Amino acid sequence: MAYTWTMADELTLTGVGAVSAARGRSTALPGSAQRAQNGVGSSPGRASGEDGVELSPDAKKKIAELAQVDQAVRAHEAAHMAAGGGLVRGGAAFSYQRGPDGKNYAVGGEVSIDTSPVPDNPSATLQKAQQIKAAAMAPADPSPQDRKVAAQASAMALKASADLAKKAQGDGRVGGRLNVEA
Repeated sequence: MAYTWTMADELTLTGVGAVSAARGRSTALPGSAQRAQNGVGSSPGRASGEDGVELSPDAKKKIAELAQVDQAVRAHEAAHMAAGGGLVRGGAAFSYQRGPDGKNYAVGGEVSIDTSPVPDNPSATLQKAQQIKAAAMAPADPSPQDRKVAAQASAMALKASADLAKKAQGDGRVGGRLNVEA
């Protein structure tokens, strides 16, 4: 699965499953064209879809693939949300593909996370960057884009750490101690 994160004031994760070539959306075809595209036939002994039409073995295979992608996408997004905690803005949004059985299966997902630094508070920014990184790397199978976001969060943490050191130095502290000259 390919996932894309963008870093701005909000972090957005989007993904599309391998069985979805059209960004996770299926196009609605009228009647028999939709059934033909989905591999729906009328031979006896086959499972039936929502409309009672029998499904071919290819359609059953497609349903199994879509169900597997749906489960993986939902687990991936849930991991991002759990680790993102209070930084998550809203819930996961999913893109769907309609299966041969007429049901919608999640084939892509998106979670938005606030990634803006905490104004005038490098310590809080550092903690926030660590949580962003944890959210990016939370799924069992982080994508290259997840890793990219984690790297961006690491850069944010480094800047916050440097700001903390600069602030401590400006306060007359060296190594965490107050530097007093006589």
